[in-house]
Amino acid sequence: MNEMLTRFERKAPAGSDLPVLMTPSESGENLLSAVERLRPLIEQSLLVTGGVLLRGFSVPGVETFQQFASSFGHPLLKYEFASTPRSAVSASTGAGVYTSTEYPAHQSIPLHNEQAYTREWPMKIWFHCITASPEGGETPIADSRAVYRRIPARIRELFEPGILYVRNFGEMDVPWQKVFNTESRAEVEAFCTRTGITWEWKDDDGLRTRQLCQAIETHPVTGELVWFNQAHLFHISAREAEEREVLEELYGIENVPRNTFFADGSTISDAIFAEVREALDAETVSFLWEEGDVLMLDNMLVAHARSPFKGPRKVIVAMAEPHGNLDRSF
Repeated sequence: MNEMLTRFERKAPAGSDLPVLMTPSESGENLLSAVERLRPLIEQSLLVTGGVLLRGFSVPGVETFQQFASSFGHPLLKYEFASTPRSAVSASTGAGVYTSTEYPAHQSIPLHNEQAYTREWPMKIWFHCITASPEGGETPIADSRAVYRRIPARIRELFEPGILYVRNFGEMDVPWQKVFNTESRAEVEAFCTRTGITWEWKDDDGLRTRQLCQAIETHPVTGELVWFNQAHLFHISAREAEEREVLEELYGIENVPRNTFFADGSTISDAIFAEVREALDAETVSFLWEEGDVLMLDNMLVAHARSPFKGPRKVIVAMAEPHGNLDRSF
C-alpha cells in the first residue's frame, strides 16, 4: 500500500510530513469501499504523523462521510459544552455530523485542538470538504508535539498546573441554553457537577462558569507530551483591540464573555500568549481544499484552524472516541 503515500502542494515547517496523503487505487473508488484496505495504514499514520488526507475518492453524500467516520469503531459524538456556533447536518443517517464553526468568512479561527478547553474531548476528528472556497478557506493544521517542544520551557512550566477557564454566557457569547443543549438549569448544574465545573447564576438569566483544565497532556497511546489547551483562544488578548476595549469598558474584565488565567487565578500577560501564538504559527501546515477531500486527525496530536475565505465554502465535521481526565486532581 506504500504506493498510496504521495506528496502534494502545501506549506509546512521543515521536517513535517503532515498530512499523509492517500489516494484511490483506481479512479472513482468509493471511500467506503476502500475502508478495509486503508484502515491499518490510516491508523498507523495517525499515531506517527497525526493526520491523513484522503483525496480523489468518491464521497457521494453526507451519509458516506458519516459511515466512513463511524467505521473506526466508535459512535460519533454530539457537540456538547460548545464554545462556538455549529449546526447539526440534516441527513437520514448523518447523526453526529456538524457544520464547521459558523464564524463570518472574513475571520480567522486560530489553531486549536477540539474541546481542549474541557476535561473530556474526542480523540478523532474528521473534516469533509463538500464545497471548496475559490479563495482561502484552508483548514491549517499543526503537530501539537512540535508546538509543545517549540514553546519556551519557562512558559511550559508556568502552564503545567493547568489553565482556569472563565466563561460568562449571555448576550455577547453563545447562550448557555445552546452550549448545554437544554433549557433546564438543573441539567446544567448536573453536567457541571460531573465535569468539575463551578457555576454561578447571574441576573438576566446569565451564567458564569469556571473550570480548571489541562494545558499539557500525555497522549494515551504514544505517551508523548502535547500542548493541549485553548487558553490563547479564550484569553482576552484574542479579541481585536477595539472590541477588547469595548468589552472591558461595558462589562468589566470579570464579565467579559470568556477569559483564561493561571491555575491559581492570576492574570496571564498578553506577552506570554504572543510567544504561544508564535510557536503555533511556526508549526502551521496549510494546503488548499479540493472538493471531496476527507481529512482525519488524531485530535490530541494535531491542532486545526480555519483561514478567511471568499465565496461559497462548505466543510462538515464529525468527532468520535471520547477521552479525558475527570479522574485527575489538579
